[in-house]
Amino acid sequence: METLTVRSKRDIINYVNSHPSGSRRARILAFVALGGIFIDAYDFTSLGFGVDSLQKELSLSAFQLGTVTAIMAFGALIGALFGGYLVERVGRYKLFTIDLFLFVVAALGAALSPNLGWLLFFRFCLGVGVGLDMPASLSFVAEFTNSRDKGKYVNFWQMMWYCATVCTGLVALVMFLAGAGGELWRWAVGFGAVPALVVLALRFRYADESPMWAAHHLGLSEAGRILQKNYDVRVEVEPSEEESMRPSRIRFGAIFQPGYRARTALASIISGLQSMEYYAVGFYLPTISALILGKGLLYAILGTTVINLFGILGGGTQAFLTRRLGVWRLAVIGCSVAAASLVVAGTTRGSISVYLEGLLLGIFILAHSFGQGSQGKTMAAMSYPTEFRGVGTGWAEAMSRVGSMLGFYVFPLVLAAAGLSHTILYLAAIPLIMLIFLLVIRWEPVGKESEVEGGLTSTPGRPEAVTPGE
Repeated sequence: METLTVRSKRDIINYVNSHPSGSRRARILAFVALGGIFIDAYDFTSLGFGVDSLQKELSLSAFQLGTVTAIMAFGALIGALFGGYLVERVGRYKLFTIDLFLFVVAALGAALSPNLGWLLFFRFCLGVGVGLDMPASLSFVAEFTNSRDKGKYVNFWQMMWYCATVCTGLVALVMFLAGAGGELWRWAVGFGAVPALVVLALRFRYADESPMWAAHHLGLSEAGRILQKNYDVRVEVEPSEEESMRPSRIRFGAIFQPGYRARTALASIISGLQSMEYYAVGFYLPTISALILGKGLLYAILGTTVINLFGILGGGTQAFLTRRLGVWRLAVIGCSVAAASLVVAGTTRGSISVYLEGLLLGIFILAHSFGQGSQGKTMAAMSYPTEFRGVGTGWAEAMSRVGSMLGFYVFPLVLAAAGLSHTILYLAAIPLIMLIFLLVIRWEPVGKESEVEGGLTSTPGRPEAVTPGE
């Protein structure tokens, strides 16, 4: 067993960033942390399959239905803004363990809601849990993996998301075939408590605090203990440095200071617009599938599940290409293909077979998950030092929820006014806008040392970012 002598928090950071691959336990920890993303995706998309039965049972108007779907995004916005602070204050481990209790209670409460008021309350609580979990999970993964693999592991969150959407479709299908009927939405939403309990048990079994956060807030001895437990290394801490440790002050404005403004702007824009893009199309895939296939709820569920398989393919592929291409190029490729697929889908609607229409939507989902769908939040998780990484990821998550609220409301309104073909065509403007901002702000965090003030140190062979205004 190797021995590591720790004299400062920089020794902790350098060891994590340079360790060849981490222990098997460290890799397990990364995926256990991303298990929260699975819960996030399930809870956000499960209601989409039972939205018709929900509207009939509670006699909801179009505005009330829009509020039910958007209230969770509003809760996530609040949770993300506070989560960025709390993840720095109490740590990554405590926050992403505690919020799972909220997932369990809120999922069951929403499923058993007797009226609209209680449903809105519990869906809001679910959203708060999502907003708390995202910055904690992504910060944890970024701080438990080495520099070489950091982008890959953080970017796995997108594949995890689409694995959840496919599982949501399969769960809804089983419940539909079992005769859930008018209560399909209750069963689908309530089942979210099951994976939440599984992930909670795994986090209790495997999870630990981020060694980088511990080095800043709990002292070198505790950070060394975490390394010893998870990296199979003997840590010796010099007491003189331990006595001088002081917790870092949490700075909300740090992500907007010179040296960080452009990357914060780009991460905010990509996070917000990709979310609007996804929730205008992805959340309403059951509705779109039904309009294309025209064969009822069963085919809507099947069509949505098959289309979301493209998301797993795109999300899984981009994770392994992150180190080679970087998140900026991935986002550029994704936006370009997504815009093209929406333009073709909008202009050919009704003149090609339904299978080709479905394929075009699948290509859109693939491009989204391969590119912009993942890169905004990944960019935030990799662009800031440990002292305010949680604030940065929390802000990106908040911008994502602003976009999702817009997507929830915009799609049904535009669909009612313009029809499906024109709606899909109009939505192509969103990836095009993202592409313009990407070409203006060329920030690439992969290969950069984020723990340096300004994060401008690059690894050999990778060019520095061009960031206007910095």
